[in-house]
Amino acid sequence: MTEEEIISNLQQGKRKEEAFAALVEQHKVRLYWHIRNLVKIHEDADDVLQNTFIKVFKNIKNFKGESKLYSWMYRIATNESITFLNKKAKKKNISVPELKDFILNSLESDVYFEGDAIELKLQKAIETLPDKQKQVFLMKYFENLPYKDISEILNTSEGALKSNYHHATKKIEKYLKNN
Repeated sequence: MTEEEIISNLQQGKRKEEAFAALVEQHKVRLYWHIRNLVKIHEDADDVLQNTFIKVFKNIKNFKGESKLYSWMYRIATNESITFLNKKAKKKNISVPELKDFILNSLESDVYFEGDAIELKLQKAIETLPDKQKQVFLMKYFENLPYKDISEILNTSEGALKSNYHHATKKIEKYLKNN
């Protein structure tokens, strides 16, 4: 099914289950890794991915086609990830930065974390970035998204994104040299 067919079928209620299955199949891997980069833990990423698809399913009628479907879903996934982290921090009665430290420290024992010591240092360096720089870095470095797509997702100019990415890489480089 093409993206247009999926959207049309979901919005009009025709072959809805088949269209939703196609949507999930086409986007689950990319969205999973985007979410995983934000929440870090596999089980949490699975939960957030499921919540993301539920939200997409419930709100597809509101999709106006002003952006790519993936960009729209990406924003939902990002918002769901942030909401998840905020709720998890509140549940543990700690701040979000404290939660992120806790998560990074527990990554080493995560059976789904396939990185080595260098990957762990990189993850710690990424967590030191301001949110906007972190989002841009993750999308560009790990997901290799073009600036045009990132611009659409974050509703920011390509020039600002290039600047954010440049500053992020310099900060990460400095962190890695000092640690």
